[in-house]
Amino acid sequence: MVAGYRDLLRSKHAARLLIGTLVGRLPNATAALAVVLFTRAEGGSYALAGVLSAVYGVGNAVGQPLLGRAVDHYGQPRVMLPAAVASAVAMAVFAVVGLEPLPVAYAAMLAAGLFTPPLEGGLRALWPGVLGREEWVHAAYALDAVAQEVIFSVGPLLVTALVALWSEAAALLVINVIGVAGALSVVVSPPSRQWRSAPREAHWLGALRSRGLLVLLGTFFFVGIALGSIGVAAVGYADEHGGGMVSSYLLSALGVGALVGGLAYGARPWAGPPERRLRVLVVALALGYLPLVLVPGVAAMTALAGLSGLFLAPALACVFVVVDRHAPRGTVTEAFSWLVTTFVVGNAAGTAAAGPVMEHGGVAAGFAVPGAAGAVALAVLLATARFLTGTPGGTPTSTPTGTPGGTPGGTPGEPQAENDRNRAVEPGFRAGHQA
Repeated sequence: MVAGYRDLLRSKHAARLLIGTLVGRLPNATAALAVVLFTRAEGGSYALAGVLSAVYGVGNAVGQPLLGRAVDHYGQPRVMLPAAVASAVAMAVFAVVGLEPLPVAYAAMLAAGLFTPPLEGGLRALWPGVLGREEWVHAAYALDAVAQEVIFSVGPLLVTALVALWSEAAALLVINVIGVAGALSVVVSPPSRQWRSAPREAHWLGALRSRGLLVLLGTFFFVGIALGSIGVAAVGYADEHGGGMVSSYLLSALGVGALVGGLAYGARPWAGPPERRLRVLVVALALGYLPLVLVPGVAAMTALAGLSGLFLAPALACVFVVVDRHAPRGTVTEAFSWLVTTFVVGNAAGTAAAGPVMEHGGVAAGFAVPGAAGAVALAVLLATARFLTGTPGGTPTSTPTGTPGGTPGGTPGEPQAENDRNRAVEPGFRAGHQA
Protein backbone atom coordinates (compact mmCIF):
# COMPACT_ATOMS: atom_id res chain seq x y z
CA MET A 1 0.00 0.00 0.00
CA VAL A 2 2.70 2.49 1.06
CA ALA A 3 4.83 1.68 -1.99
CA GLY A 4 1.93 2.36 -4.34
CA TYR A 5 1.23 5.80 -2.89
CA ARG A 6 4.95 6.57 -2.83
CA ASP A 7 5.22 5.81 -6.56
CA LEU A 8 2.15 7.97 -7.24
CA LEU A 9 3.59 10.94 -5.35
CA ARG A 10 6.92 10.55 -7.13
CA SER A 11 5.18 11.30 -10.41
CA LYS A 12 6.26 14.66 -11.74
CA HIS A 13 4.27 17.52 -10.15
CA ALA A 14 1.97 15.18 -8.15
CA ALA A 15 3.26 15.92 -4.64
CA ARG A 16 3.52 19.63 -5.35
CA LEU A 17 -0.06 19.85 -6.59
CA LEU A 18 -1.47 17.86 -3.69
CA ILE A 19 0.44 19.77 -1.00
CA GLY A 20 -0.18 23.14 -2.63
CA THR A 21 -3.90 22.44 -2.84
CA LEU A 22 -4.05 21.36 0.81
CA VAL A 23 -2.15 24.46 1.94
CA GLY A 24 -4.31 26.66 -0.28
CA ARG A 25 -7.44 25.21 1.32
CA LEU A 26 -6.34 26.01 4.89
CA PRO A 27 -8.37 29.26 5.07
CA ASN A 28 -11.53 27.38 4.11
CA ALA A 29 -10.83 24.48 6.47
CA THR A 30 -10.27 26.80 9.43
CA ALA A 31 -12.68 29.65 8.69
CA ALA A 32 -15.48 28.56 11.04
CA LEU A 33 -13.21 28.20 14.07
CA ALA A 34 -11.08 31.27 13.29
CA VAL A 35 -14.13 33.49 12.82
CA VAL A 36 -15.73 32.29 16.08
CA LEU A 37 -12.51 32.85 18.06
CA PHE A 38 -11.99 36.32 16.58
CA THR A 39 -15.60 37.37 17.10
CA ARG A 40 -15.53 36.29 20.75
CA ALA A 41 -12.18 38.08 21.28
CA GLU A 42 -13.77 41.26 19.88
CA GLY A 43 -16.64 41.00 22.36
CA GLY A 44 -19.23 39.54 20.02
CA SER A 45 -21.68 36.83 20.99
CA TYR A 46 -21.70 33.23 19.87
CA ALA A 47 -24.86 34.02 17.93
CA LEU A 48 -23.07 36.75 15.98
CA ALA A 49 -20.12 34.45 15.39
CA GLY A 50 -22.50 31.82 14.03
CA VAL A 51 -24.17 34.30 11.68
CA LEU A 52 -20.82 35.54 10.37
CA SER A 53 -19.68 31.97 9.76
CA ALA A 54 -22.97 31.25 8.00
CA VAL A 55 -22.49 34.28 5.73
CA TYR A 56 -19.03 32.98 4.84
CA GLY A 57 -20.51 29.55 4.14
CA VAL A 58 -23.24 30.97 1.89
CA GLY A 59 -20.67 32.96 -0.07
CA ASN A 60 -18.53 29.85 -0.42
CA ALA A 61 -21.46 27.74 -1.61
CA VAL A 62 -22.36 30.30 -4.27
CA GLY A 63 -18.83 31.09 -5.33
CA GLN A 64 -17.43 27.59 -5.87
CA PRO A 65 -19.48 26.59 -8.96
CA LEU A 66 -19.28 30.10 -10.42
CA LEU A 67 -15.51 30.21 -10.07
CA GLY A 68 -15.31 26.63 -11.30
CA ARG A 69 -17.13 27.64 -14.48
CA ALA A 70 -14.75 30.57 -14.87
CA VAL A 71 -11.76 28.22 -14.50
CA ASP A 72 -13.16 25.98 -17.26
CA HIS A 73 -13.50 29.05 -19.46
CA TYR A 74 -10.34 31.06 -18.69
CA GLY A 75 -7.91 28.53 -17.21
CA GLN A 76 -6.68 28.05 -13.65
CA PRO A 77 -4.09 30.81 -13.09
CA ARG A 78 -6.29 33.64 -14.37
CA VAL A 79 -9.07 32.75 -11.93
CA MET A 80 -7.63 30.96 -8.91
CA LEU A 81 -4.83 33.32 -7.92
CA PRO A 82 -6.90 36.54 -8.13
CA ALA A 83 -9.69 34.77 -6.25
CA ALA A 84 -7.30 33.61 -3.50
CA VAL A 85 -5.91 37.14 -3.12
CA ALA A 86 -9.40 38.68 -3.05
CA SER A 87 -10.55 36.20 -0.39
CA ALA A 88 -7.46 36.86 1.73
CA VAL A 89 -7.86 40.65 1.42
CA ALA A 90 -11.50 40.38 2.51
CA MET A 91 -10.50 38.30 5.55
CA ALA A 92 -7.74 40.83 6.32
CA VAL A 93 -10.33 43.63 6.26
CA PHE A 94 -12.39 41.65 8.76
CA ALA A 95 -9.34 41.11 10.99
CA VAL A 96 -8.35 44.80 10.92
CA VAL A 97 -11.79 46.45 11.10
CA GLY A 98 -13.35 43.97 13.55
CA LEU A 99 -17.06 43.98 14.27
CA GLU A 100 -17.69 47.70 13.90
CA PRO A 101 -19.23 48.74 11.62
CA LEU A 102 -21.07 45.43 11.43
CA PRO A 103 -22.15 45.77 7.75
CA VAL A 104 -18.46 45.88 6.80
CA ALA A 105 -17.85 42.66 8.74
CA TYR A 106 -20.74 40.96 6.94
CA ALA A 107 -19.52 42.19 3.56
CA ALA A 108 -16.00 41.00 4.29
CA MET A 109 -17.24 37.55 5.29
CA LEU A 110 -19.40 37.29 2.18
CA ALA A 111 -16.52 38.31 -0.09
CA ALA A 112 -14.07 35.97 1.65
CA GLY A 113 -16.40 33.04 1.08
CA LEU A 114 -17.43 34.05 -2.41
CA PHE A 115 -13.85 34.30 -3.70
CA THR A 116 -12.51 31.13 -2.09
CA PRO A 117 -10.68 29.54 -5.06
CA PRO A 118 -12.01 26.18 -6.31
CA LEU A 119 -8.74 24.38 -5.64
CA GLU A 120 -10.43 21.04 -4.98
CA GLY A 121 -12.14 20.92 -8.35
CA GLY A 122 -9.04 22.24 -10.04
CA LEU A 123 -6.83 19.51 -8.62
CA ARG A 124 -9.25 16.77 -9.66
CA ALA A 125 -9.30 18.18 -13.18
CA LEU A 126 -5.49 18.00 -13.29
CA TRP A 127 -4.96 14.46 -11.97
CA PRO A 128 -5.64 12.51 -15.20
CA GLY A 129 -3.17 14.57 -17.21
CA VAL A 130 -0.50 14.56 -14.52
CA LEU A 131 -0.68 10.85 -13.73
CA GLY A 132 -1.79 9.36 -17.05
CA ARG A 133 -2.44 5.84 -15.71
CA GLU A 134 -6.10 5.30 -14.82
CA GLU A 135 -5.35 3.23 -11.72
CA TRP A 136 -3.12 6.02 -10.42
CA VAL A 137 -5.88 8.57 -11.03
CA HIS A 138 -8.26 6.48 -8.93
CA ALA A 139 -5.62 6.20 -6.20
CA ALA A 140 -5.06 9.96 -6.34
CA TYR A 141 -8.77 10.57 -5.83
CA ALA A 142 -8.63 8.31 -2.77
CA LEU A 143 -5.58 10.14 -1.45
CA ASP A 144 -7.41 13.41 -2.11
CA ALA A 145 -10.36 12.25 -0.01
CA VAL A 146 -8.04 11.14 2.81
CA ALA A 147 -6.18 14.46 2.67
CA GLN A 148 -9.44 16.27 3.35
CA GLU A 149 -9.67 14.47 6.68
CA VAL A 150 -6.10 15.49 7.49
CA ILE A 151 -6.53 19.16 6.60
CA PHE A 152 -9.74 19.52 8.59
CA SER A 153 -7.97 17.95 11.59
CA VAL A 154 -4.65 19.79 11.39
CA GLY A 155 -6.11 23.17 10.41
CA PRO A 156 -7.94 23.89 13.71
CA LEU A 157 -4.83 22.87 15.66
CA LEU A 158 -2.80 25.41 13.68
CA VAL A 159 -5.35 28.15 14.37
CA THR A 160 -5.28 27.36 18.09
CA ALA A 161 -1.47 27.48 18.12
CA LEU A 162 -1.41 30.85 16.30
CA VAL A 163 -3.93 32.29 18.76
CA ALA A 164 -1.81 31.09 21.67
CA LEU A 165 1.38 32.54 20.17
CA TRP A 166 -0.03 35.84 18.90
CA SER A 167 -3.74 36.70 18.69
CA GLU A 168 -7.01 35.83 17.00
CA ALA A 169 -6.51 38.56 14.40
CA ALA A 170 -2.98 37.33 13.67
CA ALA A 171 -4.33 33.81 13.21
CA LEU A 172 -6.76 35.05 10.55
CA LEU A 173 -4.03 36.96 8.74
CA VAL A 174 -1.37 34.24 8.85
CA ILE A 175 -3.72 31.45 7.77
CA ASN A 176 -4.88 33.44 4.75
CA VAL A 177 -1.34 34.42 3.74
CA ILE A 178 -0.45 30.72 3.88
CA GLY A 179 -3.52 29.98 1.75
CA VAL A 180 -2.46 32.44 -0.95
CA ALA A 181 1.00 30.86 -0.96
CA GLY A 182 -0.56 27.43 -1.49
CA ALA A 183 -2.73 28.67 -4.36
CA LEU A 184 0.29 30.38 -5.91
CA SER A 185 2.27 27.13 -5.74
CA VAL A 186 -0.49 25.36 -7.68
CA VAL A 187 -1.19 27.93 -10.38
CA VAL A 188 2.46 28.53 -11.32
CA SER A 189 3.05 24.81 -11.84
CA PRO A 190 3.30 23.64 -15.48
CA PRO A 191 0.20 21.37 -15.32
CA SER A 192 -1.97 24.20 -14.03
CA ARG A 193 -0.60 26.75 -16.51
CA GLN A 194 -0.97 24.40 -19.48
CA TRP A 195 -4.33 22.83 -18.62
CA ARG A 196 -7.22 23.83 -20.85
CA SER A 197 -10.80 22.71 -20.66
CA ALA A 198 -12.34 21.29 -23.82
CA PRO A 199 -14.64 23.62 -25.80
CA ARG A 200 -18.06 23.56 -24.18
CA GLU A 201 -21.57 23.70 -25.53
CA ALA A 202 -23.06 27.08 -24.65
CA HIS A 203 -25.79 26.67 -22.05
CA TRP A 204 -26.65 28.59 -18.91
CA LEU A 205 -27.04 25.39 -16.85
CA GLY A 206 -23.44 24.43 -17.56
CA ALA A 207 -22.54 21.20 -15.76
CA LEU A 208 -26.03 20.93 -14.27
CA ARG A 209 -27.51 19.85 -17.59
CA SER A 210 -26.08 16.37 -16.95
CA ARG A 211 -28.73 14.15 -15.35
CA GLY A 212 -26.01 11.85 -14.05
CA LEU A 213 -24.36 14.76 -12.24
CA LEU A 214 -27.69 15.81 -10.71
CA VAL A 215 -28.09 12.27 -9.35
CA LEU A 216 -24.68 12.47 -7.71
CA LEU A 217 -25.38 15.89 -6.23
CA GLY A 218 -28.68 14.70 -4.79
CA THR A 219 -27.05 11.62 -3.30
CA PHE A 220 -24.14 13.43 -1.67
CA PHE A 221 -26.33 16.22 -0.36
CA PHE A 222 -27.81 13.60 1.98
CA VAL A 223 -24.37 12.18 2.76
CA GLY A 224 -23.45 15.72 3.80
CA ILE A 225 -26.53 15.84 6.04
CA ALA A 226 -25.39 12.63 7.70
CA LEU A 227 -21.94 14.01 8.46
CA GLY A 228 -23.22 17.35 9.73
CA SER A 229 -25.71 15.71 12.07
CA ILE A 230 -23.10 13.34 13.55
CA GLY A 231 -21.08 16.30 14.82
CA VAL A 232 -24.04 17.72 16.75
CA ALA A 233 -25.20 14.32 18.03
CA ALA A 234 -21.67 13.59 19.26
CA VAL A 235 -21.78 16.69 21.47
CA GLY A 236 -25.15 15.58 22.90
CA TYR A 237 -23.77 12.10 23.54
CA ALA A 238 -20.77 13.60 25.33
CA ASP A 239 -23.06 15.62 27.62
CA GLU A 240 -24.69 12.38 28.77
CA HIS A 241 -21.46 10.41 29.09
CA GLY A 242 -19.10 12.55 31.10
CA GLY A 243 -18.55 15.47 28.72
CA GLY A 244 -14.96 16.55 28.29
CA MET A 245 -13.23 14.90 25.37
CA VAL A 246 -15.90 12.30 24.60
CA SER A 247 -17.25 14.10 21.53
CA SER A 248 -13.72 14.49 20.18
CA TYR A 249 -13.18 10.73 20.63
CA LEU A 250 -16.17 10.03 18.40
CA LEU A 251 -15.28 12.56 15.72
CA SER A 252 -11.63 11.53 15.74
CA ALA A 253 -12.64 7.89 15.37
CA LEU A 254 -14.83 8.81 12.41
CA GLY A 255 -11.90 10.63 10.82
CA VAL A 256 -9.52 7.73 11.46
CA GLY A 257 -12.04 5.32 9.96
CA ALA A 258 -12.30 7.47 6.83
CA LEU A 259 -8.52 7.70 6.60
CA VAL A 260 -8.02 3.94 6.88
CA GLY A 261 -10.84 3.19 4.45
CA GLY A 262 -9.60 5.71 1.90
CA LEU A 263 -6.01 4.48 1.97
CA ALA A 264 -7.10 0.85 1.65
CA TYR A 265 -9.48 1.69 -1.21
CA GLY A 266 -6.89 3.59 -3.22
CA ALA A 267 -4.17 0.99 -2.73
CA ARG A 268 -5.63 -1.50 -5.22
CA PRO A 269 -7.07 -1.34 -8.74
CA TRP A 270 -10.80 -1.88 -9.22
CA ALA A 271 -12.47 -3.60 -12.14
CA GLY A 272 -15.89 -2.80 -13.55
CA PRO A 273 -17.76 0.48 -13.98
CA PRO A 274 -17.34 2.91 -11.06
CA GLU A 275 -21.09 3.65 -11.09
CA ARG A 276 -21.80 0.11 -9.89
CA ARG A 277 -19.02 0.32 -7.31
CA LEU A 278 -20.42 3.62 -6.03
CA ARG A 279 -23.77 1.98 -5.31
CA VAL A 280 -22.05 -0.72 -3.26
CA LEU A 281 -20.05 1.86 -1.32
CA VAL A 282 -23.12 3.99 -0.56
CA VAL A 283 -24.93 0.86 0.66
CA ALA A 284 -22.01 0.18 3.03
CA LEU A 285 -21.91 3.84 4.08
CA ALA A 286 -25.64 3.91 4.85
CA LEU A 287 -25.46 0.65 6.82
CA GLY A 288 -22.51 2.00 8.80
CA TYR A 289 -24.59 4.88 10.18
CA LEU A 290 -27.45 2.71 11.48
CA PRO A 291 -25.73 1.17 14.58
CA LEU A 292 -25.07 4.65 15.98
CA VAL A 293 -28.66 4.79 17.27
CA LEU A 294 -27.75 2.09 19.82
CA VAL A 295 -25.71 4.72 21.75
CA PRO A 296 -23.74 2.17 23.84
CA GLY A 297 -20.90 3.03 26.24
CA VAL A 298 -18.06 5.31 25.23
CA ALA A 299 -15.63 2.60 24.08
CA ALA A 300 -18.24 0.79 21.96
CA MET A 301 -19.62 4.07 20.62
CA THR A 302 -16.13 5.15 19.58
CA ALA A 303 -15.71 1.88 17.70
CA LEU A 304 -19.08 2.38 15.97
CA ALA A 305 -18.06 5.92 14.99
CA GLY A 306 -14.90 4.55 13.42
CA LEU A 307 -16.94 1.95 11.54
CA SER A 308 -19.33 4.63 10.27
CA GLY A 309 -16.43 6.54 8.73
CA LEU A 310 -14.79 3.53 7.10
CA PHE A 311 -16.59 3.87 3.75
CA LEU A 312 -16.74 7.67 3.61
CA ALA A 313 -13.43 8.36 1.87
CA PRO A 314 -13.86 5.41 -0.55
CA ALA A 315 -17.32 6.73 -1.49
CA LEU A 316 -15.90 10.21 -2.06
CA ALA A 317 -13.00 8.85 -4.11
CA CYS A 318 -15.39 6.83 -6.25
CA VAL A 319 -17.82 9.70 -6.77
CA PHE A 320 -14.93 11.86 -8.02
CA VAL A 321 -14.38 9.29 -10.78
CA VAL A 322 -18.10 9.18 -11.62
CA VAL A 323 -18.39 12.98 -11.68
CA ASP A 324 -15.48 13.03 -14.09
CA ARG A 325 -17.34 10.57 -16.35
CA HIS A 326 -20.66 12.42 -16.33
CA ALA A 327 -19.68 16.08 -16.43
CA PRO A 328 -20.62 17.57 -19.82
CA ARG A 329 -17.69 18.35 -22.06
CA GLY A 330 -15.78 21.44 -20.95
CA THR A 331 -17.36 21.65 -17.47
CA VAL A 332 -15.21 19.35 -15.34
CA THR A 333 -13.99 21.96 -12.79
CA GLU A 334 -17.48 23.38 -12.46
CA ALA A 335 -18.90 19.88 -11.92
CA PHE A 336 -16.44 19.10 -9.13
CA SER A 337 -17.16 22.50 -7.58
CA TRP A 338 -20.89 21.76 -7.58
CA LEU A 339 -20.15 18.56 -5.67
CA VAL A 340 -18.19 20.55 -3.06
CA THR A 341 -21.03 23.06 -2.72
CA THR A 342 -23.72 20.41 -2.41
CA PHE A 343 -21.76 18.50 0.20
CA VAL A 344 -21.13 21.66 2.26
CA VAL A 345 -24.78 22.74 2.09
CA GLY A 346 -25.88 19.25 3.14
CA ASN A 347 -23.44 19.35 6.04
CA ALA A 348 -24.91 22.66 7.21
CA ALA A 349 -28.45 21.29 6.86
CA GLY A 350 -27.52 18.26 8.95
CA THR A 351 -26.03 20.46 11.65
CA ALA A 352 -29.23 22.54 11.74
CA ALA A 353 -31.54 19.49 11.79
CA ALA A 354 -29.83 17.41 14.46
CA GLY A 355 -30.25 19.94 17.27
CA PRO A 356 -34.07 20.19 17.23
CA VAL A 357 -34.39 16.43 16.68
CA MET A 358 -32.22 15.77 19.73
CA GLU A 359 -34.16 18.20 21.88
CA HIS A 360 -37.41 16.35 21.15
CA GLY A 361 -36.19 12.76 20.98
CA GLY A 362 -32.90 12.56 22.83
CA VAL A 363 -29.42 11.54 21.73
CA ALA A 364 -30.57 8.32 20.06
CA ALA A 365 -32.90 10.37 17.85
CA GLY A 366 -30.00 12.68 17.04
CA PHE A 367 -27.99 9.70 15.79
CA ALA A 368 -31.03 8.52 13.84
CA VAL A 369 -30.61 11.56 11.57
CA PRO A 370 -27.40 10.27 9.90
CA GLY A 371 -29.00 6.83 9.58
CA ALA A 372 -32.04 8.31 7.87
CA ALA A 373 -29.93 10.59 5.67
CA GLY A 374 -27.75 7.66 4.59
CA ALA A 375 -30.87 5.66 3.70
CA VAL A 376 -32.26 8.55 1.63
CA ALA A 377 -28.90 8.98 -0.14
CA LEU A 378 -29.00 5.31 -1.08
CA ALA A 379 -32.64 5.55 -2.19
CA VAL A 380 -31.84 8.52 -4.46
CA LEU A 381 -28.93 6.66 -6.03
CA LEU A 382 -30.92 3.46 -6.60
CA ALA A 383 -34.07 5.18 -7.85
CA THR A 384 -32.14 7.14 -10.47
CA ALA A 385 -29.66 4.40 -11.43
CA ARG A 386 -30.75 4.54 -15.09
CA PHE A 387 -29.10 7.97 -15.42
CA LEU A 388 -25.76 6.48 -14.38
CA THR A 389 -25.91 3.39 -16.56
CA GLY A 390 -23.31 2.74 -19.23
CA THR A 391 -20.49 4.88 -20.53
CA PRO A 392 -21.54 8.54 -20.61
CA GLY A 393 -19.68 9.49 -23.76
CA GLY A 394 -17.82 8.16 -26.69
CA THR A 395 -14.16 7.36 -27.03
CA PRO A 396 -11.98 10.23 -25.88
CA THR A 397 -10.79 12.35 -28.71
CA SER A 398 -7.37 13.85 -29.09
CA THR A 399 -6.58 17.28 -27.78
CA PRO A 400 -7.75 20.11 -30.08
CA THR A 401 -5.07 21.71 -32.20
CA GLY A 402 -3.15 24.39 -30.36
CA THR A 403 -4.23 23.18 -26.92
CA PRO A 404 -1.41 21.90 -24.72
CA GLY A 405 -1.80 18.53 -23.15
CA GLY A 406 -2.66 14.98 -24.01
CA THR A 407 -5.50 12.54 -23.70
CA PRO A 408 -6.42 10.18 -20.86
CA GLY A 409 -4.01 7.34 -20.58
CA GLY A 410 -1.19 9.34 -22.14
CA THR A 411 2.30 9.86 -20.86
CA PRO A 412 2.42 10.27 -17.07
CA GLY A 413 3.30 13.80 -16.07
CA GLU A 414 2.14 15.25 -19.37
CA PRO A 415 -0.55 17.91 -18.77
CA GLN A 416 -3.92 17.10 -20.25
CA ALA A 417 -6.39 19.42 -21.91
CA GLU A 418 -9.50 17.82 -20.52
CA ASN A 419 -10.19 14.74 -18.46
CA ASP A 420 -13.91 14.72 -19.21
CA ARG A 421 -14.94 11.53 -21.02
CA ASN A 422 -18.30 12.87 -22.13
CA ARG A 423 -17.03 13.84 -25.58
CA ALA A 424 -20.32 13.69 -27.45
CA VAL A 425 -22.19 16.95 -28.03
CA GLU A 426 -25.05 17.10 -25.57
CA PRO A 427 -28.38 16.31 -27.25
CA GLY A 428 -30.97 19.05 -27.16
CA PHE A 429 -28.54 22.00 -27.22
CA ARG A 430 -27.99 23.53 -30.62
CA ALA A 431 -25.96 26.63 -29.89
CA GLY A 432 -23.76 27.43 -32.82
CA HIS A 433 -20.90 28.73 -30.72
CA GLN A 434 -18.92 27.62 -27.71
CA ALA A 435 -18.97 29.20 -24.28
